[in-house]
Amino acid sequence: MSSPSDSLPLRANMFVDGDNALLLEEVREMPKDHVLWSFICCLYFNPFCLGLAALIYSVKSRDKKVVKDIEGARSYGDTAKTLNIISTVLVCLSIVIAIIVVAVVLTTAAAAFNKSSYNGYYSGDRFSG
Repeated sequence: MSSPSDSLPLRANMFVDGDNALLLEEVREMPKDHVLWSFICCLYFNPFCLGLAALIYSVKSRDKKVVKDIEGARSYGDTAKTLNIISTVLVCLSIVIAIIVVAVVLTTAAAAFNKSSYNGYYSGDRFSG
């Protein structure tokens, strides 16, 4: 039976228990850099140049991943994600507002056209002789 003093951590991720040594590998998920989403936002949905800013932060995040700076990559990736979300929401709102404005203008124009074309010219009194 091993005593508590036999199980000593040698490093933060390595433990020795009697004759056995256990090495724990810390698996860290690589953060996402959102480059594709940023590129699409930069090309198509670029209100207030948010797509370009998101693309710059995405490239910086990818550079940080290459040099194994996980926290820096995560920070830049989160910023790129936030800018992409804001850009996408602004574009979607703009599209919805544009559709509503076009529908209101067409409805108003159609109502005005119908009102002016039926100004009493087609009533039975004018054509009955």
